[in-house]
Amino acid sequence: MAQKLDITEELDRLDTHITEVLRVLKEKDPVGRRLDFLMQELNREANTLGSKSTDKEMTQIAIELKVLIEQMREQIQNIE
Repeated sequence: MAQKLDITEELDRLDTHITEVLRVLKEKDPVGRRLDFLMQELNREANTLGSKSTDKEMTQIAIELKVLIEQMREQIQNIE
């Protein structure tokens, strides 16, 4: 049960994906597809955080995170 509720791995992955997004944004080559993929990965981790949450506040944070990721994904789809 404790392992199921541990979100350390998801937070580490989110951090890794965000670091990669920041790195990719500095590239001069087309990055739209790479960023779209990273948004999918961020969304996957946000989903897992939400599903592991037993706390109302954490659930709200996961939902807000998903909304922000979706907004970024919509913007990314307009670039190449």
